[in-house]
Amino acid sequence: MFLYNVVARLFDLYNLLILIRLLLSWVNPDPYAPWVRFVYQLTEPFLEPFRRLLPPVGMIDFSPLLALLVLSFIRRLVLSLILNLVM
Repeated sequence: MFLYNVVARLFDLYNLLILIRLLLSWVNPDPYAPWVRFVYQLTEPFLEPFRRLLPPVGMIDFSPLLALLVLSFIRRLVLSLILNLVM
């Protein structure tokens, strides 16, 4: 169960980073701030394929929402695999 909890928290943390990235796109922060660069560096590799698949419409970028849906599916799959391995 320890592994299950650790992996679940890592997925939760990455979801939070994507949500922070989404909020950052609305407030237009300083792109050179270290914490902003950190969030962008961690989330861009995952978001970029979704952005190619679903380009922004006007000022609205739906790729983070699609990424969160896919990440949720991956989370459920990985956690169910962990449960099956443990039991």
